[in-house]
Amino acid sequence: MAQFLQPDHAKGDANTIGGYQAVHDRPAAFEGPDGFSYSVEILTGDAGEAGPEGASRAGACLFFVRWTRIGSSAPMGHVESDWLAVAPTEDEARAALAAWPLAEARRVLHELVAAQQPAERPARKWWDAMNADEPAHDAGAP
Repeated sequence: MAQFLQPDHAKGDANTIGGYQAVHDRPAAFEGPDGFSYSVEILTGDAGEAGPEGASRAGACLFFVRWTRIGSSAPMGHVESDWLAVAPTEDEARAALAAWPLAEARRVLHELVAAQQPAERPARKWWDAMNADEPAHDAGAP
């Protein structure tokens, strides 16, 4: 069962990706241009780029989980960015991306969703679907 936790602003800057996670104890979420809700997480891994003296480098990217519009809250897909931060270690790459403003993460989400959308997108937003008399079928949804 979910419970509301009071934000603790002493834990960081809630206007950044990592700060929001720390302050609210949950990932930041955005509405995408397709009308779906997305939560964001930072993923790290081997960036495949050689650093000084041939050492491997770690990368960090943004991973956005797409959530269902109606009914029980369940993931129904995702989009992810390329490496947005590269550093000698995964912790350093994660820290660099965690310092990004939420507005920048939202911009990346909108670019990723726009790049995968067909030319004609459904015009209905989630609130229109909730008020519809007949069951919604997201046939045009990815």
